[in-house]
Amino acid sequence: MTRVSVDPDRCTGHGRCYTLAPGVFDADEVGHSIVRVAEVSGELERQAVTGAENCPEWAITLSR
Repeated sequence: MTRVSVDPDRCTGHGRCYTLAPGVFDADEVGHSIVRVAEVSGELERQAVTGAENCPEWAITLSR
C-alpha cells in the first residue's frame, strides 16, 4: 500500500492531479487538491503516481 498526501500550503490548484487521477484526488471549494483515498494500491496507485508526477508544485507525497 502507498499512502497519499497533499501539502495544502504548496498546492495552488492547477488541477492536474484530479484531472489525471480522479480516483485518488478531488478538488475543494476553491479548486485545491484534496485526497479522496489515502491508501492506494493497484490502479489507484498508478493514478496517484501520475498525479504526483504532474504536480508543478510537488505538493503530493507518496510514501510506503
